[in-house]
Amino acid sequence: QVPLVESGGGSVQAGGSLRLSCEVSRDTSLRTNCLAWLRQAPGKEREGIGGFYTRTEEAYYADSVKGRFTISRDSSKNTLYLQMNRLAPEDTATYYCAADFAVNGDYCNRRFSRRGAVFGYWGQGTQVTVSS
Repeated sequence: QVPLVESGGGSVQAGGSLRLSCEVSRDTSLRTNCLAWLRQAPGKEREGIGGFYTRTEEAYYADSVKGRFTISRDSSKNTLYLQMNRLAPEDTATYYCAADFAVNGDYCNRRFSRRGAVFGYWGQGTQVTVSS
């Protein structure tokens, strides 16, 4: 069973919107409570852009996406979403969903934003391309 499966990537013009989905397997959802979205552009380091602590349903955001991106979850579908608005060419990257356990929301917040963030479960990634 694949732990995490992303979908929803594609090509969009600057200023447009996309919504990414991350389906979390039941087994993974039982083992984790800190979900995250990260991205990596060619030639750049992987960047954590947001986290979601399932126990409190609280979302956290990197400054680079705050106010433009929204993370939400449908617990009935075990699916995490990333709504991306006002997309810009610098948002072009492969977007990954990741999951792990965190003792509280603060740890979850710090986990996704840490340089070289380590998570136990990863999706395969979905490509987002924003043209100017």
